[in-house]
Amino acid sequence: MKVCIFCASSAKVAPVFFEAAETVARVVAAAGHTIIYGGGAVGLMGALADAALACHTKIIGVLPRFMRQVEWQHNGLTELILVDTMHQRKALMIAGVDAVVALPGGTGTLEELMEVITLKRLGKFTKPVVIVNTNGFYDALLTLFDKMADKYFIRPEHRDAWTVIEQAADVLTAIERAKPWNNEAIHFAAV
Repeated sequence: MKVCIFCASSAKVAPVFFEAAETVARVVAAAGHTIIYGGGAVGLMGALADAALACHTKIIGVLPRFMRQVEWQHNGLTELILVDTMHQRKALMIAGVDAVVALPGGTGTLEELMEVITLKRLGKFTKPVVIVNTNGFYDALLTLFDKMADKYFIRPEHRDAWTVIEQAADVLTAIERAKPWNNEAIHFAAV
């Protein structure tokens, strides 16, 4: 299995978020799966990569060339794929994956998560999407999703497009138990 993981590049976040990133890496690695992520060396991205490499699992980074020019890349990865744009990065990160996992992060992580949820709503991405809600990080976003459904900006069944977990160690169980989603989802994309 190939798992895409979105996460932060900030090195200033609380230790609990680093622990979650490391746990996800270890759980995915212990099952023998491949990780694909943003290719960074610092913050949760660096912690994720370091933990995966310590477990001897394959980890692939996808990084825009401009980020390499400022030396943001992790130099120990199994593979580093360079692209020209952020759009290419996102497309390549989810191409052919079996699941997407979103750890806490900033605007980049949020943008990645929103794009994959939008693609899933439209039936263009049909794999599990897992939101790791460490210490309630995503509570406000989840409340907003509920409000979107309550106010008919999304359909109630669109809430099935993602799974929320509180404990990073539950990531594979969440992937395995995700509700099936297929290309017919596009038939109810309009509210």
